Amino acid sequence: MGTHAPTTAAGRTALDAIINRPSTTLVALDFDGTLAPIVENPEDARAHPDALPALTALAPKIAALAVITGRPAEVAVRNGGFAGATGLDGLTVLGHYGAERWEARTGRITAPAPHPGVAAVRAELPAVLENAGGWQGVWVEEKGGRAVAVHTRRAIDPLAAFEALREPLAGLAARHGLIVEPGRYVLELRPPGMDKGVALLDQVRATGAESVLYAGDDLGDLPAFAAVEKLRQDGVPGLLVCSGSTEVTDLATRADLVVDGPAGVVRLLRDLAGQLG
Repeated sequence: MGTHAPTTAAGRTALDAIINRPSTTLVALDFDGTLAPIVENPEDARAHPDALPALTALAPKIAALAVITGRPAEVAVRNGGFAGATGLDGLTVLGHYGAERWEARTGRITAPAPHPGVAAVRAELPAVLENAGGWQGVWVEEKGGRAVAVHTRRAIDPLAAFEALREPLAGLAARHGLIVEPGRYVLELRPPGMDKGVALLDQVRATGAESVLYAGDDLGDLPAFAAVEKLRQDGVPGLLVCSGSTEVTDLATRADLVVDGPAGVVRLLRDLAGQLG
């Protein structure tokens, strides 16, 4: 694939499997930072303008396409422009790390009841943030009653705010049966038991995929990377793609291929679609 040649033997094996047997391939992608550029206000995030054409070109040539995100499924569908898009009938959007499921074929979302700890955490959060120093510029994102995210990107010192809030937020989460998921200047309080790795493995089983490509950009994607590494041990080829960022290096060191952010992911998907004929 020219400039998109994996740098590892496992990655090259996976790419060969994907190209030679696309009808048994699952392509799974994170949303923010992977299909959509990171922006200061997450509500303003939209898929890269060339993402939808690349996905619609690729989707009919593979077994299944999935977007796995910490966002509510409805938000990812809206911000990605996925609803009603021609050629995306096989798309599944797994929101809230897999707790919500949107199928393009039906346009419906299925999900269990929200964890009661989320509402309890939200009620106590203002006092916890104040007691932790206030940190001007820190703000809270509601995630459909299924999670709460504390963002530090707008603070005067985003990293200092992030580090100062880790411990008090972990304590708050633990008191209500939740966990804290760190990301790029964000600490998300959410229920345990679901992550992108669990969601990815569930999707592999559901689709019967025999090869996998996963692309992500943030710490929340590490479980999905680990899931692909586990699949490799079980004989399922997997290609790990990092949507490059100077803010997160953990994924880059484990990836088979690093591309230049969402624009690079889009080029990779477009080139892969072209390789598949």
